[in-house]
Amino acid sequence: MPLFTNFSELIMKQSSPLICAALSGLLLAAPALADQKLAAAKNCMSCHAADKKLVGPSYKDVAVKYAGQRDAVDKLAVKIIKGGAGVWGPVPMPSNAQVSQDEAKQLVSWILTQK
Repeated sequence: MPLFTNFSELIMKQSSPLICAALSGLLLAAPALADQKLAAAKNCMSCHAADKKLVGPSYKDVAVKYAGQRDAVDKLAVKIIKGGAGVWGPVPMPSNAQVSQDEAKQLVSWILTQK
């Protein structure tokens, strides 16, 4: 075999773990960014922020409150779509009919990682 072929194989074998690690990092970061973009697109960021209370609670506060609750994704997805009141104070959360069930679950799954 020519030296070039062996060198290419060596480079591919040596760089494979690095490439896999880089791609894994991109794949793991992509959903978080996509869900933040979804939250902005659905106007969630008008009332909520990641780390501070605006009109509604911060995403971090929501994540802490619902940590470990098995039904949190389903329960909060319904609140996103239908609205709610009384859990975080006197200001009600309006309904968000423009958010589908799948989008609401995607948003909640992302919110619950914001600890």
